Amino acid sequence: MIEPILLSAARIHTFASLTALTNASGFFFQREERLFLVTSRHVLHDQPSGHAPDRIEIELHIDADNVAASTGFSIPLYRDGQSLWRQGKDRAGEVDVAVIEIDRAAFPEKTSYRAFSPSNLIAPGEHVPLGSSLLVVGFPLDFHDTLHHMPVVRQAIVASSFGLRFGGEGYFLTDARTHRGTSGAPVVMRIAGRPGAAGDMPWLLLGIHSARLDVGTRDAHLDEALGLNCAWYADVLMALTS
Repeated sequence: MIEPILLSAARIHTFASLTALTNASGFFFQREERLFLVTSRHVLHDQPSGHAPDRIEIELHIDADNVAASTGFSIPLYRDGQSLWRQGKDRAGEVDVAVIEIDRAAFPEKTSYRAFSPSNLIAPGEHVPLGSSLLVVGFPLDFHDTLHHMPVVRQAIVASSFGLRFGGEGYFLTDARTHRGTSGAPVVMRIAGRPGAAGDMPWLLLGIHSARLDVGTRDAHLDEALGLNCAWYADVLMALTS
């Protein structure tokens, strides 16, 4: 049995023309009849580092009866010089989340995937206790099940008060061991019997993993890395997919 949430994650490679640049994580989000790919905005464009791909490629499962069957699916990032993805801002500045709409008609006929929906988002006023157990579903350092083309999960916990914008930014903290390539991964919490949740996706989509945090004064020889990460609140997807 395959956990459906594994089919919601997307392995992303970025390209400048034919030149491979980086790898990252993402996931599918469906709103009514429209399908979106969600990832970190810096995966698609990062001015400080000069990262500027012109397309991405994701891996799709193309046979529900044979999970080893997959194909690459290319998504352009620009048309007529204009970016095709959406990104957002809030009162603190840019939000490190981006979505790009996907034409499902272009998918291979037997493509097998799962998508989060608004029913997987937390309701206003719903409480997530400090220390709650979470999973981060992605492709750290592009590591994955290369035969079945499946992501891996890392355990995490909520490390700051959920709903309280950490430092005024639109994210909360998680305590987890993460690596490059995890950017854009969904941060989820398992739920049971929650009204409205998709039947085979019993998960709350709490956030989108962005980056590891560090302390500038940390002594690299004496002090271990914090092991803390920022996850942007997933409710931003309602604005980005409206």
